[in-house]
Amino acid sequence: MGINVLVVDDDFINRKLLLTMLKKNDIVENIVEAENGQDALKKIESQKIDLILLDIIMPIMDGIEFLKTIKENRVHSNIPIAILSTDDSKKTETLNLGADAFLTKPIREAELRNLIDIWF
Repeated sequence: MGINVLVVDDDFINRKLLLTMLKKNDIVENIVEAENGQDALKKIESQKIDLILLDIIMPIMDGIEFLKTIKENRVHSNIPIAILSTDDSKKTETLNLGADAFLTKPIREAELRNLIDIWF
């Protein structure tokens, strides 16, 4: 049985690159896209999500606010979250807020595959 991955990034090209990488992984069954944290919260409420790949800098609700919100929600707080960012200065803050991993953009396919293999 495969996993459902939620990709949260306001940049269309970044989302498409991640989709291409994820589709090559046999364990990934379904990929859901969201353009910001608020959109992602709606998607999590309406479908089963096993892994979240989260950008930090986004309009409406950024990744930090989304992370705080999701970790306060007992139903969804156990979903693994990997932060994807070009800004290494946010690494400590996001990990302290409950993120499970921090990957620096541009994301490398092998790095993403290793992360999924470790968790699933």
